[in-house]
Amino acid sequence: MSIKTKIAALALATLAVAGSLATTTTKAEAYPLKPWGYVGAGIATAAIVGTAIAASNGPVYYTSARRCGWAPRYDVFGHYIGSVRVCSF
Repeated sequence: MSIKTKIAALALATLAVAGSLATTTTKAEAYPLKPWGYVGAGIATAAIVGTAIAASNGPVYYTSARRCGWAPRYDVFGHYIGSVRVCSF
């Protein structure tokens, strides 16, 4: 998993736990929607959209193996000098 996916999953899990705690510890009373309600809805929407964006990226595979090989070297006149070990990361 990439770091974006891990952060998005953690944010979504935190939001789910906070929502479940809020639903079990508050009374069922109806009040007019205050500006903080919009902020909460915005945070929830951002968490859902962020999770979707992070999940849409393909998996990233990192390998610790380096690919090395020998590459020929030539002088300015095109004469073969020798080989040099070249590694790509």
